[in-house]
Amino acid sequence: MILILGIGFAFSRNRRAISWRVVAWGVGLQAVFAIFVLRVPLGQEIFSWLGATVTKILSFSYAGSEFVFGEIGKQHSSIGVVFAFQIMPAIIFVSALFAIMYYLGIMQIVVKAFAIAMNKIMGASGAESLNVAASIFMGQTEAPLTIRPFLPRMTISELMTVMTAGMAHVSGSIMAAYIAFGIEARHLLTAVIMTAPGTIMMAKIIEPETEVPETLGGVKVDIPRTDVNVLDAAARGTSEGLQLMLNVIAMLISFIALIALVNGLFGWIHGFISWFPISLQTVLGWIFRPIAFVMGVPWHDSGTVGALLGERMVINEFIAYAHLGPMKGSLDPVSFTIATFALCGFANLSSVGIQIGGIGALAPERKHDLARLGFRAMIAGTLANFLSATLAGILL
Repeated sequence: MILILGIGFAFSRNRRAISWRVVAWGVGLQAVFAIFVLRVPLGQEIFSWLGATVTKILSFSYAGSEFVFGEIGKQHSSIGVVFAFQIMPAIIFVSALFAIMYYLGIMQIVVKAFAIAMNKIMGASGAESLNVAASIFMGQTEAPLTIRPFLPRMTISELMTVMTAGMAHVSGSIMAAYIAFGIEARHLLTAVIMTAPGTIMMAKIIEPETEVPETLGGVKVDIPRTDVNVLDAAARGTSEGLQLMLNVIAMLISFIALIALVNGLFGWIHGFISWFPISLQTVLGWIFRPIAFVMGVPWHDSGTVGALLGERMVINEFIAYAHLGPMKGSLDPVSFTIATFALCGFANLSSVGIQIGGIGALAPERKHDLARLGFRAMIAGTLANFLSATLAGILL
């Protein structure tokens, strides 16, 4: 934990302006929540039930995939797991389900509760609290829509928090695919909630607040509902889920093929120079192995988990989770859980461009600020995830 906080301190733009109250509350809230979920029997039972409930809800997606694709779309198909027809349809289903929940006002209540907590306890402004709360359930370009009117006038520190929140969390639709990979639903739910205070803390360490935010006293939660009824919401969510699914499939095809190409090149060079690394994963494992080890991963697994951490940062978390899932039986359970927490965020190089483009479209006058903050926001989001993983490792 000291190392992770130290890295954040090293990247800080103004160390003297760091609010140690925010740091204390950030670490404290994460620690208390982690103890409740991972050590207290009541917390374990609640999140085990939540995880089982989420997994059960996701299983209903197979009714649709089996109807459309037949045997190839079944949860337990006789021909084995076919990624595009069994795992990907869950993204469409969850996207439609979330759209319905937003239309009914259910998600607004949940987001408001988290936003009030962040605002009152950690002293964050209303706008950034709302954005962090929305990021727990929404994607890195969707969550800023909840604070669109405030984006042009946000302070640099607030903007940093907005970007960090997008980097440190994953959307509910994408989480459905991770669960289908075999990742524990209760650990994913714990990770996304637990990381919220760490998001604000890391953003405020790296880019401390030196101005007076416009929404310092709070902000009204107003997530607009554009659908005319439940069916309209379901149809919109389905269309958005389809686009997301197709993007994910295309990304997987291209990135996995590119990784194979790079590994082929590495292997060819290795055939002539024996000390040359045999794959990209080997190099990433070397670089991130010490970080995995200090987070609590046993040394014999640290190279493997380190490679996954590197894949998350250099490529994306989806590829990393796709590789983590099949390792459930071979990795130490502690290593698997720490990796689950550490990978649970969009913090990677491509997300920098996604946020500059996505948030920049909502506030074109802030594009230069977004570009200037992009890399450090990725670092802040990564450190927030690593801090959650470290706390989980301590308590397991």
